[in-house]
Amino acid sequence: MAASLSGQKAPPQTRIRRRRLYEDIAERLETLINEGVYGPGTELPSERVLMQEFGVGRPAIREALFALQRMGLLHLSAGERPRVQEPARDVIIDSMRGAVNRFMAQPGGLRQFQRARIFFEVGIVRDAARHASAADLEKIEAALAENRAALGSPRRFEETDVAFHLTLATTARNSLFLVIHDAMFEWLYSQRTVTLAVAGQALFALQAHERITKAIAARDADAAEEAMRAHLEHGHKLYWDMIQPEGSHEIETDRDATGPKSPGRVFGRSRGS
Repeated sequence: MAASLSGQKAPPQTRIRRRRLYEDIAERLETLINEGVYGPGTELPSERVLMQEFGVGRPAIREALFALQRMGLLHLSAGERPRVQEPARDVIIDSMRGAVNRFMAQPGGLRQFQRARIFFEVGIVRDAARHASAADLEKIEAALAENRAALGSPRRFEETDVAFHLTLATTARNSLFLVIHDAMFEWLYSQRTVTLAVAGQALFALQAHERITKAIAARDADAAEEAMRAHLEHGHKLYWDMIQPEGSHEIETDRDATGPKSPGRVFGRSRGS
């Protein structure tokens, strides 16, 4: 290793990567989209116009458009001009997949995601108990009815289980919550399939959904929190008991000293609770 002017060893040299032309174009187009110059649903100029505007060839323009498509910002279709779109939930989740898998592979990573889900869903039902409209309550009841009708059909029950929790999340009218919901269910997919395969667990889950729905309809945020927390903690403990039969490690809950006590105040704040 070469010595620096101070006589000490110089740090290893890190090669600086030169940005490719299409990356600069994609960044400039992304800025225009984020600033509202091109809003959702609007079309970008044709490739020929973009080539003239940026003074580059067609390959650089196409690479930039493909990059923005991968980001979920553009819809590309043969024979049509690029159209701006809102990033789809699955695109957002896919962009985080690598980092999430890495995190969950770390010691305690899965348990932290389980605690995060409890914190999130408890907040959702507390908010729903306070603010859900009559139409929201009808949708929750309908989702519960579909879940009940699916009892005895494992795959259908799993689908309606997810749909029930998604319906709860929609009551907050916050698109970010829907992204979080979808992400949590995808990242914890193996847990749900493992626990619902246990005899009697589907009925237990349905009964928990019934208690949650009843509490929300009664506008009882504390009862809704208790029902949701018990529902999720039961599932988490069952999962760990199944993959660690000796029961040497029990799932930590949000009531542990290291976890948040209750998300009620946090999730309710935006609506004045």
